[in-house]
Amino acid sequence: MKDLPAQPRDLDGNPVTPRAPMAMLAEVTHRCPLACPYCSNPVELTRAGGELSPADWARVFREAADLGVLQVHISGGEPGARRDLAEIVAGARDAGLYVNLITSGIGITRARLEELDSAGVEHVQLSLQGIRPDMADRISGHPGSWDKKMAFADWVTEIGFPLTINAVVHRQNMERLPEMIDLAERLGARRIEVATVQFHGWADLNRAALMPTREQAAFARQVVNDARLRLRGRMVIDYVPADHHAIYPKACMGGWGSTGLNVTPDGTVLPCHAAQSIKGMAFETVRERSLAEIWSLSDSFNAFRGTAWMPEPCQTCERKTVDFGGCRCQAMALAGDARATDPVCSKSPLHEQVVARAEADAASPTEALIYRRMTKGG
Repeated sequence: MKDLPAQPRDLDGNPVTPRAPMAMLAEVTHRCPLACPYCSNPVELTRAGGELSPADWARVFREAADLGVLQVHISGGEPGARRDLAEIVAGARDAGLYVNLITSGIGITRARLEELDSAGVEHVQLSLQGIRPDMADRISGHPGSWDKKMAFADWVTEIGFPLTINAVVHRQNMERLPEMIDLAERLGARRIEVATVQFHGWADLNRAALMPTREQAAFARQVVNDARLRLRGRMVIDYVPADHHAIYPKACMGGWGSTGLNVTPDGTVLPCHAAQSIKGMAFETVRERSLAEIWSLSDSFNAFRGTAWMPEPCQTCERKTVDFGGCRCQAMALAGDARATDPVCSKSPLHEQVVARAEADAASPTEALIYRRMTKGG
């Protein structure tokens, strides 16, 4: 990326000062026992030898707390792949952060979950790939994953963690969304995140197998709306819709560099999970610079803050401070330019092409999946 201002400004030329982030995603490893075809991690994975140490993470957590971060989401890959996970969690707790563990539930025993409870985990988010053993195991590429996840969910409840279910939906399981919500209710979840596959990175290889139809997207939205009414006051339902069937894009991350940040296993700091897919953009690491300096001063975080960077029709659109031009990674993937209007927006000149491609993918007869597996040595 070139010709992006280090100092973000609004359309009147006034400097924009970033507010403090509220949350941080700490991706402590890319190692994972699953092989999900919609994996959102980058194509090039960090190997175990390149991961930050617990001491490194403890420093990063202290810097995050000093910056204003209130909660940390410890994720991966599968964070349980790190034998020193409890030590990492303790570092976040000692920094005064609220600790949410995002996990597949695979490879974490009850004894280890109790250890993580003592270390400082305060909330658990469990991913589900289906509501039947056959679908869950086929999508995850891990035989026996369903039984392990259900046992893990029971342990979470017995120990007393608040539970969130992360249900990833796509063409091959979207019709089972009502049952997914019912399952989350039976498991005692306080929240379910219904997340339609976002086609970045590895997931883009499986567009033809996973892209939902327009009818499925409408069905999912109705199911979510009905469930929100029925479960109001008992369970929160967050919904990430299928972008390709939207009129307007989502406000990705609440606006670039505005509310949160990600730290990858090797310490690279990103404005969003998929930011490394933007060609030509350089990102700094916590090995080289403090988190506060990266947040406030780095070219990568300042690149799409404010509104001065926006092209037309975004600059004159009444939604420019609502959806902030949409997703920069999606603009890169679909328009070849991270500064373009997100092509899923109906005002983008590329919108019709994007819709046509999505509908062609959704009409594809293939159900074959390209699984994501880390090779030996990871």
